[in-house]
Amino acid sequence: MKVRHRTRSGSRRLPPRRTALPVVLALLLSLIGLGASMAGASAATGTLISQSRPVVASSLESANFPAGAVVDGDPTTRWASAWSDPQWIQIDLGGTATVNQVELDWEAAYASAYQIQTSPDASTWTSIYSTTTSTGGNQVLNVSGTGRYIRMLATARGTQYGYSLYEFKVYGSVTLSGTGYVLADPPVTGVTPSTYVPPNAYFHEFQAQCSANHVLPDDPIVFPGQPGASHLHTFMGNTSTNAATTEASLQAGGTTCMAPGDKSGYWMPTLLNGTTQVLPVGTQTIYYKSGVIDYTSVRPFPTGLRFLVGSPAATATQFSTDPGWVSGWECGNSYGNIDIPPSCPAGSELDIRYQAPSCWDGIHLDTPDHKSHMAYPINGVCPADHPVAVPMIEFKMAFPVNGDMSQVHLSSGRGFSFHYDFYNGWDTATLAAMVTHCIVGGLQCDDRGYDQNQPQKGAVLNDQYMLPS
Repeated sequence: MKVRHRTRSGSRRLPPRRTALPVVLALLLSLIGLGASMAGASAATGTLISQSRPVVASSLESANFPAGAVVDGDPTTRWASAWSDPQWIQIDLGGTATVNQVELDWEAAYASAYQIQTSPDASTWTSIYSTTTSTGGNQVLNVSGTGRYIRMLATARGTQYGYSLYEFKVYGSVTLSGTGYVLADPPVTGVTPSTYVPPNAYFHEFQAQCSANHVLPDDPIVFPGQPGASHLHTFMGNTSTNAATTEASLQAGGTTCMAPGDKSGYWMPTLLNGTTQVLPVGTQTIYYKSGVIDYTSVRPFPTGLRFLVGSPAATATQFSTDPGWVSGWECGNSYGNIDIPPSCPAGSELDIRYQAPSCWDGIHLDTPDHKSHMAYPINGVCPADHPVAVPMIEFKMAFPVNGDMSQVHLSSGRGFSFHYDFYNGWDTATLAAMVTHCIVGGLQCDDRGYDQNQPQKGAVLNDQYMLPS
């Protein structure tokens, strides 16, 4: 068995281990079909299906060694457990998987005895590989098993420390149909959350100006293919959005956004005054901003990305403490309202602002809860399991309602049930140009990609709100 002795940052230096005998034993085992292939990672067969998948572990030595490090594609980061037996680390492969190979890249603190197990439910486990004579290093195991979950169950330590893995790679195939997972093609892998602090730029944003165009009891993300299954939603942007919406239908539809290249679907619960629908008047501002400190690391949304922001089932506390909270409901001089105010001054309007998560896992365009593939930054940096910085959307909606507000409510319920959905339908080149010029460029752009405070930088779009030919 080939063993690498590492001097990576954070690795412990242990006495060199003899390798000749383990290699011979491993070769003999492989010849009779019982052991691990000792080939390097280049010998991997099948598709890597574990990258950036959700990971949980029995314990952590500290927050510096998270479980997600084993699937981040970075050979310098690692998971480390508590210094006791047994310990395990488990990957959710997202669907019914057929596994034919596993690669374990051990730090110096390795397991001398462990099993590789699969499970359909993370409860009942089947062992597909077992050893009591491991000497660590880089191990490529030829295995055969099925299940949604896979784990390494370690039962004996090879050192006085805990267990530590740089990478836990799983190869094979996975069936995601019917699970609610939609895979990006291609995925974005090998990204490390940026901690770079770029030159100060007070703004790094652009606007999309889109108007409401229809109301339906549909939600193509939460209830795809089920017309009438949802509470009423007010749709903006794409004019064709309904329960049957797909990436293709968005591209074929029209748009009421000022930029013809923005055929995205934007929708939110309909505001009602009693039983009367109240639609925002004119174009509404949807900001695209940097949600991370390193605004130069933000990249465009992948085609077909979709997600839900907030929740129609949120409580007042959940709504007001959600990372998307900006300032609550506003009218006149009344700010920070968790629920819709009971009255608003004559001539005012009812406003709401809410921000979306801006860190993507790089793997999924959608997940069963329509949220798990997205995350909010932590202290201005994307978390390791959602390393890809994308634009932070912020809805700024203005409703023409004032005076007595006692009958004003959302189709989803009280004011704190406000939420919205986004289904990316941008023309790829147009979105990339706006993100590069305005967000990465540290500008405060309007919906043409023009910063009036820095006119010398020019505009992205022409007078017809299109990319110049």
